[in-house]
Amino acid sequence: MSDVATVLEPDFDFVVPSELSARAPAEARGAGRDRVRMLVGRGAGLATEHCEFTDLPTVLNPGDLLVVNNSATLPAALPGRFPDGTPVALHLSSAQPDPRGAHLVELRRPAAGTSEYYPPEHSPARPGLRVVLPGGASAELTAPYTARLWHARLSLPGELTAYLARYGKAIRYGYVDRDWPIEAYQTVFASVPGSSEMPSAARPFTAELVARLAARGVLLAPITLHTGVASPEAHEPPYPERFQVPESTARLAEHVREQGGRVIAVGTTAVRALESAVGPDGHLHAADGWTDLVITPERGVRAVDGLLTGWHEPQASHLLMLQAVAGRALLDRCYREAIAARYLWHEFGDVNLILSH
Repeated sequence: MSDVATVLEPDFDFVVPSELSARAPAEARGAGRDRVRMLVGRGAGLATEHCEFTDLPTVLNPGDLLVVNNSATLPAALPGRFPDGTPVALHLSSAQPDPRGAHLVELRRPAAGTSEYYPPEHSPARPGLRVVLPGGASAELTAPYTARLWHARLSLPGELTAYLARYGKAIRYGYVDRDWPIEAYQTVFASVPGSSEMPSAARPFTAELVARLAARGVLLAPITLHTGVASPEAHEPPYPERFQVPESTARLAEHVREQGGRVIAVGTTAVRALESAVGPDGHLHAADGWTDLVITPERGVRAVDGLLTGWHEPQASHLLMLQAVAGRALLDRCYREAIAARYLWHEFGDVNLILSH
């Protein structure tokens, strides 16, 4: 089992009421994608401000740089059956095999149109277990990677992304009210298929808002990081993910900081990619490969001055990354205010813009 299973335990003391889960996309709730709420937290003076996401161009400064993830979401949830006919849901972790040459999968119990987490002591997973998939495909478990994720050997009738497009659907957890088409899980920047779950911090962006940002003088640049499956029940540390930081993005980010602008990552995926591309000289460079970087307050951040992100559960290891960007005092204040003001959580919810200065 991988050392990625090393436990990271954020010590944040807050409770998110279940009614604050966003159960449907903003547009299905009667608003546009960009009409979600945005709480802005500023490291200078520990100040906070409650806005709408459409205010983003006026919150940022001309010359600031937003780094966005252009990974597109795969329909990575597949229906399957065990050899005895018992139904099972299989969540595929990425379009590409991991550094060891195997795909990672999570087995889940089908339940009321969604799926439930198998606690390790009740999981049917074992080496050699075969899962029958639609269209004559199958997955054979080979070895555990964590208590939740397993290496699997896939046998498919063709190319993986085409197979998923035909038989898969978007990964959905129990707080979402029903299945939504894969288009609901794509951001305006999505162009490189590969993520199992949506890089959701960028979901509120629209073409119109991007145009307003450009008119304001705010710059945008892409990275690619393909997200794996992040079970909301297990709260595991991040495991290796495929990423790329283009030379053009690295150079632009360096230039922006030299000119006094801020580099603001859109999503924890963009932070992970950028920080993984920082060289021994402390500067950003082009990078292409797999990253197993886990960002903690002790490690800190070197490439970003801010982060736009969704709201996270108190046990989520992402909060350690947020603390590295924001500091503990500002993060505590943002979360207290978000809960009191009834911001919405999860991929269809509201957002938090953290600016270190």
